[in-house]
Parts: sequence; structure tokens; C-alpha cells
Amino acid sequence: MSKDKNKNSEEVFEEENRVENEETTTEEQITEETKEVSEVESLKEELSKEKDRYLRLFAEFENYKRRTGKERVEMFKTAGREVMESLLPVLDDFERALNEIKKSADKELLEGVELINDKLIKTLNDKGLEVMAVKAGDKFDADLHEAVTQIPAPKKKLKGKIVDVIQKGYTLGDKIIRYPKVVTGA
Repeated sequence: MSKDKNKNSEEVFEEENRVENEETTTEEQITEETKEVSEVESLKEELSKEKDRYLRLFAEFENYKRRTGKERVEMFKTAGREVMESLLPVLDDFERALNEIKKSADKELLEGVELINDKLIKTLNDKGLEVMAVKAGDKFDADLHEAVTQIPAPKKKLKGKIVDVIQKGYTLGDKIIRYPKVVTGA
């Protein structure tokens, strides 16, 4: 019986070792699974951060493209601004010349100068230059007109309004490049 007892003790010992090994193996498996789950979660979190970063970068790039596109369009609209501004005195001179030639009897000269003037105006209009429509009797607006002087209003209805236009104003696209110079009534 002693052999049986020893045998049983050994079996019990082996059984206990096996159970302990299984418990250790199970704990190791749980630990490994937890590590895998935490790694997956951290990878998901990292992926989420990268997606967010990508979306923000993409949105920023789209805004950049839109902004530079607008700037490019604006630049093309007003690219000739300096040239247009330098030609405005020439237009004024043509207008003065036409007024003086109309006083003379030379109709052919008048017709020739009018043709050149009309061609110049048409060319500048094609490039976006427009005359601002301002006439005597219009309400004075400091944002749109430049008051050169103020005189007593010849009529009561001209008080606070434009009495005379001294120099035409011009726009290029939707921007004013020269304000009309006017005389206002007081």
C-alpha cells in the first residue's frame, strides 16, 4: 500500500502541477490577449488621429487652392491697373481736344479725332475700364465722389447734391481707380 500511496501522492502532485501550469498558461493567455486588445485599441486611436490630421490638412489645402484662385482672378482683373491709371490723363486730354475742335469749323478734323477717341475708349472698355455715371443733381456720396469745393447751391434742390462734375471717375472691374471730382452745393 505504501507504493499505492506514493503513487497516489505522485499523481496528486502531478495533477497539482498540471493545474498550476494550466492556470499560469491561462493567465499568460489572458495577459497576451489584453496586450493584443490594448495594441489594437492604441492602433485604432493612432489611426483616428492620423485620419483627423489628414482631413485637416486636406481642408487647409482646399482653402489654400480657393484663396490663391481668388487672388489669381483678382490679379488678372486688375493687372492693367497701373497702365489704365496712366492712360486716364490721355482720355481727359482727348475730351478737352474734342471740345475745342467742336468749336472750329473743321469737321474732318473733328471726325478723325472722334474716331481715335472712340477706338481708345472701346479698347479700354474691353479691358474692364468703365466711366462712373455721375451728373449734376446726383446725391453726393463721400464714398464714391471726391468733393473739390463747395459753392452756394444755384437752386434749392441742389443743396447737398452735386452741382458740377470737374473730372470723370473710372472703375476697373468693381474697384474705383479714380474718384470723380465734383463741386457740391451748400
